[in-house]
Amino acid sequence: MTSFGGFDMPVEYCGIIDEHIAVRTAAGLFDVSHMGEIEIRGREALTLVQYITSNDVGRLAVGQAQYSALLRPDGTFVDDLVVHKISDIHYLLCVNAANREKDFEWIRSHNRFDATVENTSDTYTQLALQGPRAAAILRQLTPLDLTALRTYRFAFDKVCGVHSLIARTGYTGEDGFELYFDPAESEKIWDALLEAGKAHGLLPAGLGARKTLRLEACYALYGHEIDETTTVWEAKLDWICKPDKGDFVGREALRAQKQKGIERILVGFEMRDRGIARDGYPVLQGGAECGHVTSGSYAPWLKKNIGFAYVPLRASAPGTRLYVRIRASELAAEVVPTPFYKRPK
Repeated sequence: MTSFGGFDMPVEYCGIIDEHIAVRTAAGLFDVSHMGEIEIRGREALTLVQYITSNDVGRLAVGQAQYSALLRPDGTFVDDLVVHKISDIHYLLCVNAANREKDFEWIRSHNRFDATVENTSDTYTQLALQGPRAAAILRQLTPLDLTALRTYRFAFDKVCGVHSLIARTGYTGEDGFELYFDPAESEKIWDALLEAGKAHGLLPAGLGARKTLRLEACYALYGHEIDETTTVWEAKLDWICKPDKGDFVGREALRAQKQKGIERILVGFEMRDRGIARDGYPVLQGGAECGHVTSGSYAPWLKKNIGFAYVPLRASAPGTRLYVRIRASELAAEVVPTPFYKRPK
């Protein structure tokens, strides 16, 4: 167990590698109830969500979710989040655990519209069932037609007889579901999922496997790849930024940076020498420090040592040789195309 975002969280249950492999080959069950939920309701709910997020919420249909960002006026990150359109006047935002109070106050400070903003984080348990066997497991516990629920869609139905929001979303690179429901039902549904998954190889999984899975799949983590010093262009998240949708916080700064051009960019790398590049280790080129590792680890599925780093544009092309300072040694690494891992079709 470890402290994470103000919560006591499991790092591992039976071992990070075993849990990682289970998610890639069968299924893993994560308790992610530490994540924050903020709900926006009202006649101008859409207008507010459009203004505070970078992606185009106007494209969403009811029952559709979208990855997006909350940005500062200078175009850097307040947080990343998933927006769920429950109705034309009701949106559910899932934000990072450590940022939920900060995000709530940030949104409230920009609410000049006919909409209400409520921090409902403590009214939800969130469980993530991830892996190629996730649908087969969940199908035993819900009447919802899961085959009709496409990626980044959600629906309301019963899970073990409990009213739930069932979203086909996740943070592992695999197919899977995130379930939101009353915290009073937490143990009932957790135990039922584990029991239903026994025959499918389901394992409970902790923060350790969550890190290595998201790293292989190249998902950014707030405080590492994205923070109040990085922009969507630098983080290669331009696909969640739609400057042409209309005004939003950070839009003009991002337009200016786009016109001027960025000076650094996030890259993925593989170690070529034996060694693991840990978070925060210096990255060098030509003997001079040019960046630092934002996330690094052994990748259990790929069986490689991989990582992310911000580097100057001149050092960002695949095949570029870099070095990572690990204790007293400078070990070779190479920029590679990302994502490191793609789910088989």
